Amino acid sequence: MMFFENAPAKITLSLDVLGKREDGYHDVEMVMTTVDLSDRVALTSLEVDHIAVSADNQYVPNDERNLAFKAAHALKNKYHITQGVRIDIEKNIPVSAGLGGGSSDAAAVLRGLNKLWGLDIPLSELADLGASIGSDVPFCVYGSTALAKGRGEIIQELPPPPITWAILAKPNIGVSTRVIFNRLTLENITHPNTTKILNAIKKQEFNELCNHVGNVLETVTTSLYPNVQRIKEKMILAGAKGVLMSGSGPTVVGLVEHQHKAVRIYNGLRGFCDEVYVVRVIGHSNTC
Repeated sequence: MMFFENAPAKITLSLDVLGKREDGYHDVEMVMTTVDLSDRVALTSLEVDHIAVSADNQYVPNDERNLAFKAAHALKNKYHITQGVRIDIEKNIPVSAGLGGGSSDAAAVLRGLNKLWGLDIPLSELADLGASIGSDVPFCVYGSTALAKGRGEIIQELPPPPITWAILAKPNIGVSTRVIFNRLTLENITHPNTTKILNAIKKQEFNELCNHVGNVLETVTTSLYPNVQRIKEKMILAGAKGVLMSGSGPTVVGLVEHQHKAVRIYNGLRGFCDEVYVVRVIGHSNTC
């Protein structure tokens, strides 16, 4: 038996860091939503008690280092499953881009195996299990729009944001989330106003949302990779309303209300940046 599960990319609308935790992680407040750039995960049940994973991207490991493998292993262990599974991942989300591709693949495995093995586990329970795999996995399990707190595992679902389209521009570099967080100086942070962002989403005010998007990790990533700042400036000049880096980067996100404007900005960036995408914002859960 085989199941297919979409694994949508996530984009950051706000990323704030409140402090350093005793466990080594940081306390964060992140507002995130999903877009229609997705990996596709195929799950095939195996009679033997074995997990096999294969991704069609040379930069993604096909062994126990893969978050999709870790998700299947965690689910089998917690619920004492003796069946095996083959996981085939069609990668469309750029790797090490700040778009949550690996986390979304892991979340898709949790959701897909829940169906494949007839476990009937609530999403909230899958999200709790996902927290042991990676900080972004709980958000990706829900696949909607949410405020994430703690180290990312405390999820408060939100309405879809007042955004229709986004442009994603990724330079040809990969960024380590751990390296960026370790270089963050908490004393020098200019915090985004999360409350105003939440109010803008609640009231569906696009311009107000764009006025308050922000990411405290930007200064760290742009100091290491100045091209990220150049892409951001070019996107602003091209007319995107809300422009910020997604996650720890290096992908820059530009928010627009209309497709024709998104396409015009896309055309202006193609010769300047290695990977550029026009995506539609999903923002609601289509995972249940």
